[in-house]
Amino acid sequence: MDCGIYLGGPSQFELRGAILVYSGGKSSTGAFASWHDVGDDGTGPPRLGPAVLLTTAFLRELSRGLGAMTRPEVLPENVLVRTPESLVWWRPAQRSKMFFRHDDELGAVSGRNFPQPPLVFRVTQRELWIRALADNIRPTAATALLVAPYYNVNAEGTVCQGTMRAPEDASVSAMEQWERSFFESEFTHIYGSGHFTRHPGGVAGLWSSLAGKKTFPVQHLTPAGELLLRFAERER
Repeated sequence: MDCGIYLGGPSQFELRGAILVYSGGKSSTGAFASWHDVGDDGTGPPRLGPAVLLTTAFLRELSRGLGAMTRPEVLPENVLVRTPESLVWWRPAQRSKMFFRHDDELGAVSGRNFPQPPLVFRVTQRELWIRALADNIRPTAATALLVAPYYNVNAEGTVCQGTMRAPEDASVSAMEQWERSFFESEFTHIYGSGHFTRHPGGVAGLWSSLAGKKTFPVQHLTPAGELLLRFAERER
C-alpha cells in the first residue's frame, strides 16, 4: 500500500528530523520521546542521527512552527477554558433579540426581545457548541449542563451555522462577536432529534411564550447528560 502526505501550496519542504515515541507496552503507562536529526549523503535512504532528549524550548519552537501557539491574552472572568484549540466561556442570563423565518410558526414574534438562560459557548476550529445552565453563576468543572433549546442547535450542542457570519478565529476578543453572530442569525429549523425542552409546546411553543418576557423559565430546560469538564474535553 502506498501512502502520501499532501501539504498543499507551492512551498518546498525538506526532511530535517524525526521524533520517535517509546512506550512500555500494555503493562506500562510510561512514555518518552527523542529527537533525531536526519542525514542524507545522497548515496542511500536518509539515516537517523543519535537520539537527543526533547526539551521544553524545542517543543515550544516546534509548536510555533506548526502554528499551534496561543498568543498571550488577558482572560476575562467569563472565560472558563482556554487551550490552543478551544475557547469555552459562559454568558449570564440576559435578553436578546431573535429572528425567525417569516413562514415559520415563530415568524410572528421574529425580531422581538426574548429572555435567554445562562449559556456556555465553546468554539473549536470555527465550530460552535452551546449548552445552557440552571443557575446564573459561573459554572465549575462539575456543573451539570443542560440542552440549549434553540433552532439550529442539536441535542449535542452543535450549532448548524448555515449562513451565520462566524468570526475567523476563536480568540478572547472574538467572544462577543460569536455571541452576536449566533443571536443575529436566522433561527430556521429543528436540528437533529432529541428532547430539547420540557415545554409542552416544544421549542416553538417555548419561544412563542417568551416573546417580550423578562425571565427565562429554567424549569423548561432538559439535562444534557454531561458535566462542564466533559463538554470542554470532548472532540465533537
